Amino acid sequence: MSVTAFAPETEARLALARQVADAVLFEGYVLYPYRASAAKNRLRWQFGVLVPPAWGAATEEHDFQHTECLMEPRTDATLAVELRFLRARRRTVQRARPDGGFDTVPELRLGDRTLVPWDEGTEEHVEAVVRVDELLGDGVTIPFGLPAAEDTEPVLDGTGRPVGRLVRRYEETAGALRLSARELEGPYRVMRLTAVVENTSTWAPTDGAAADRDAALPRSLVAAHLLMGLSAGSFLSMTDPPEWANGAVAACRNLHTWPVLAGEPGRADVVLSSPIILEDHPAIAPESPGALYDATEIDEILALRTAALTDEEKREARGTDDRAAAVIDLADSMPPEVLERLHGAVRSLREVTGSAPAPAAAGFPDEFGVPRPDTPWWDPASDAGFDPGHDRVVVDGHSLGAGSRVLLRPGLRRTDAQDLFLAGRTARVEAVLHDVDGVVHLAVTVEDDPGADIRREQGRYLYFQPDEVTPLEAGA
Repeated sequence: MSVTAFAPETEARLALARQVADAVLFEGYVLYPYRASAAKNRLRWQFGVLVPPAWGAATEEHDFQHTECLMEPRTDATLAVELRFLRARRRTVQRARPDGGFDTVPELRLGDRTLVPWDEGTEEHVEAVVRVDELLGDGVTIPFGLPAAEDTEPVLDGTGRPVGRLVRRYEETAGALRLSARELEGPYRVMRLTAVVENTSTWAPTDGAAADRDAALPRSLVAAHLLMGLSAGSFLSMTDPPEWANGAVAACRNLHTWPVLAGEPGRADVVLSSPIILEDHPAIAPESPGALYDATEIDEILALRTAALTDEEKREARGTDDRAAAVIDLADSMPPEVLERLHGAVRSLREVTGSAPAPAAAGFPDEFGVPRPDTPWWDPASDAGFDPGHDRVVVDGHSLGAGSRVLLRPGLRRTDAQDLFLAGRTARVEAVLHDVDGVVHLAVTVEDDPGADIRREQGRYLYFQPDEVTPLEAGA
């Protein structure tokens, strides 16, 4: 076994996969509006956080990831593995005193930014190259440790005069990467590869210490994921395996992570095991102008919103994190043609050849030349037995129809969050509707809704089932 830096050919094969892996690494790193004071930036890091075991045992967070996937290695193949994660580095801000000392402060205002305390994420990785034959049986275990450390950075004003400093503190972190493989029975040489990443830190909250997530994060592996590449052979897709491998794929156990084929499209020698579910061969959209970090958001919306932040908001964002500052600068300097590309893109076009089918004899084209079928997909005449404006339904012995007054009590089993605010409100029934499954729905407008007349005019109602309302007597 060897634990070493990757050979150049391995680096080349993993380079494309790392573009997506970097997006996983920083997914949700800092959220719009990119300020430390924003409420959604006070609970940091949601994906792939492996906490110390003592903290994980007391919470619902995990201290390990377990990946299983299938591979078909050739003779004498080696497996290159790269564990990648962020390490939280706690930053405090200090102001310089006239006597040469420093005081810790909640903020330090400079010309173009306001520095504030923040947890920065620094990239860490553990690399290993192992012969596949060594993985059989008990496999191999690769422990790693990162010591505690502290460093300082002077803060200068616009004239170059020292006005303070940033103090960054690392906490001790430890972990282990466990790799093993087992050959499966069958006509093909298929192996089940198992890769387990563990946080093995012995840290535990002590009496008087802050037993909260903020204390555990500096000792955690954040956004942990794996890149794995075979020197000779291939992996099987876990989402679209060949038919003969369906049973073996279903038997694989993946906990807190999911492996997909990565790297160059059309090849299957690299796998990315990610805490975010992805499809095979994920890729960064070519229109993306740069990392925006905000989880699951749309680049166009983020760019427009970021550019619209006030100058004071941009000052704080720039002082929150260097990556947040880069997002602000990107949004402020983005040319219109780059922004326009974010609006959408056509990924592929299909050539249409041959003659169009002749329209049905009884059909006739509409104003756009599209033939109309004889029988529409929905024929009002076929529903002549239903009349939403006059139909009625019996609820608690009362006949309800258009004009009836009801008390709303939304059902928990099918209600969205907005409907919960309508509990106990009075409403007027506008129509009784029947869906294709025969279920009855009451279309209503809330009585004290100032926009009820507009809703009624446009037919935009709220919908409840009969068991979600209580009839009210007239005048009640």
